Amino acid sequence: MPRKARKARRLVADGHTYLWTLRHLHDDGRSCRQVLTLHRQPAGSGGSLRIVFAEGPDRYVPGGAPLGSGDVGYVRGASLNLHEPGAVRALLDVAAARGWQPDDRRRTEVDGWPLLEAAAALRAT
Repeated sequence: MPRKARKARRLVADGHTYLWTLRHLHDDGRSCRQVLTLHRQPAGSGGSLRIVFAEGPDRYVPGGAPLGSGDVGYVRGASLNLHEPGAVRALLDVAAARGWQPDDRRRTEVDGWPLLEAAAALRAT
């Protein structure tokens, strides 16, 4: 049975539990974004982290065929599938290494593109 697309998924990393969701959004009816959101559990124990991948030159953020749902990447470079828990964990690790604090109770939104290559390299090891 396939999982429900809108249901949050659980991820445990470094002793913390997160619920995460992925949404494909359109800003103006044409411009696409993939938004990965992680919520620290239990609720109230930390703020959420939103990692946003916006469409742009030499980048792809498809909503499906011919590329897979959840795929983001550079046309000639690194890519990730944001439906894969390992990709989500790699992005979380890179965001934390670059200063995001899971204990901070504020919602943080970051551009995912500066995290992509390092996260893809983590996945490759």
